[in-house]
Parts: sequence; structure tokens; C-alpha cells
Amino acid sequence: MPVHNALPYLDQAIESILGQSFADFEFVILDDASTDGSTDRLREWAARDSRIRLLEVTENLGPALSSQFVANAARAPIVARMDADDISNPERLRLQLDVIEQNPDAGVVGCLADLIDSKGQQVRGPEMWRLARRSLLVPFAHGAMMYRKRLFDETGGYRKECVFWEDLDLVTRMARISNVLVIPAALYRVRQSALSTRFISGHDELERALDLMYRSVDRVGQGRDYEDILARSDDIDRKIDPRSYIALGSVILWAGHRPRLFRRLLARGSLSANFASLSAIIWTAWASLSPGTLRPFLLMLVRLRSALAKPAEHPSEPVPWPVRSEARLSGPRAAETGGRAASTLSAGTGSAQNR
Repeated sequence: MPVHNALPYLDQAIESILGQSFADFEFVILDDASTDGSTDRLREWAARDSRIRLLEVTENLGPALSSQFVANAARAPIVARMDADDISNPERLRLQLDVIEQNPDAGVVGCLADLIDSKGQQVRGPEMWRLARRSLLVPFAHGAMMYRKRLFDETGGYRKECVFWEDLDLVTRMARISNVLVIPAALYRVRQSALSTRFISGHDELERALDLMYRSVDRVGQGRDYEDILARSDDIDRKIDPRSYIALGSVILWAGHRPRLFRRLLARGSLSANFASLSAIIWTAWASLSPGTLRPFLLMLVRLRSALAKPAEHPSEPVPWPVRSEARLSGPRAAETGGRAASTLSAGTGSAQNR
């Protein structure tokens, strides 16, 4: 899918798709006005493998619009997402396609992921515990999802109002009319690096986007839609949800850097006497003072949560993403998204901007 200035990791991402055990796909790649040499490298790859269909634009579209552009270009009935700084396990496409073929009522199939650093070294394993939690935050990375193109078209695809969380918005709307399944294995590796959107984008823009995301998720949790919130997304004077600073800082922390967000939280955060505010204050202060001790603590926490979840939620079979029942629709529209998947697949490579 979209590639924007991903040259340091581009070869690994492309190789991980071209080397899949399932090989019958078109590899749709959009060069989103790269300026670092990615364009020339992509042209070289396209000349070497006929499965690659390279698209190019001269003006940068950004995360949401570039994702929509190349998804619209995909010609197969099943589409797999890929990000240009990440790596897919060689069995990823085959296993996901097996699940979507065997479950005609499933419109989306994701998988868990490991976190890797800029050198490709694993810094955190899969968060198995997320499959046991009744959360409205999608438990898989944007690049780790596979979906039915018909479902994508029916829901309207990505929306520019949801930039930087366009994948969560998309899957949330897909889940209203179709089942979402998660393979409980790390078939994907998400790279945390200085090329991530949350590194190269301005703090103000990202904070407002994440604040919008959390307000929308809360609204879904109440069984309500969030269209009115999106309509007021340009409210620049609003205080920021404190959870936004943990989300923003996590990418920086796992990339091996020091998140310096404590003062921004105090100045711009919507703080009150609640758990979210207390957690954000402790997290940002700790990350600012001693990221080297916070990382092992979080690793221990992930392992503990996963161990506690293991007896009930560590199955060999895919598990449903546990959205609230009131956010789901049933009946004919859900059934329309089924049907056996075709043997061909559209796969794409995404950009470091699409984190």
C-alpha cells in the first residue's frame, strides 16, 4: 500500500510479501510522492516481479487518502494490508486467507504482531491478553489486516477526518455488518522507528487526532455513533484526552527514544481526578525520567497479562474481536459480506507514515 520515504526498510517489507508461501496475488504499491529514493527502488522491484503493480502520485496524499487511493485500485475480492517499514511472516497471507475462506461470515481477519526496532530486533512480543479483553481498540496492526473488498466498498473505506487512526475507524464500521476474526499468533512484525508518523508529524496534529480517536471510541462504548464528533474535529481549543499522550509516547518509547511529553500533558491535557489522568501522569513522568526502566516494566506487565489470559484465551483457532453487541448489525446485510474468497489476492505495502 502507500509508500512515503520508507527506503531504509522498504526492501525487507517487499521481500516479506514476495516470499509468501501463498504466491497468487497482485502486489499493489503506491509511491506517495517519496523524496528519499523510494521511487527508484520501487521501480526496480516492479521491473523484477510481474506481480507488482506500481502506482505513482506527485503530491503527497497523506495516510488516510493514500490508503483509500491504493485500496480502490486493488482488483481482487480479497485485500491484504502491508506497511512499508514492517515485515510479514512467510505464512501470513496463506493462514489469513484460509481463515477468511473457512468463515464466510467474516469480513476482516487480523493477526497479532511482534514489535521490532529500527535494526529489526524484537523489543516486545504479541499482546495475547488483548484477545481476552472486551476492548473497542482493535487488537491488530493496520498492516496486519485482510478484508473483503466488497465490505470495504460498502462501508465507504477510509475517511480523511480520521487521519492517524483511519484503520480503527474503518474496522469499527466494518464490524457493524460483519464478523472480525483475529489469528492468535504473531504473523506480523511492526517496526518502531524514527520514520513512524508519530515521530515525524507535529505534536499538535497528532494530539488532536488521538484525542478525536479516544472520544469516538468512548462514544461507541456507549452504543452511540461518533459522526457529530468528527464534524467538530477542528476544535483546536479543546483540551486533549490524557490517554493520547500514552499512545503517542509508546511509539517513541519502543523505538528506543525518550518520550518528553510530561510537560505537554500538564499544559494541554484534560486532567481530572480519574484513572486515565493518573495513569497518563505516571506514564509520561516515568518515560521522561527513566525510559530504560519503564520498558522492562511494561514488558513484564505484558507477559503477566498474557499469562493470566492464557488459560481461557489462548486458542489455536481464530477468535472474534470482542466489539459490543449494540455496535453490531445482524441479518441480511451481514450475510452479504460472506461467500468463499477467490484464490487471487491484492496485497499492498504501506508507508512509515501509516502507523
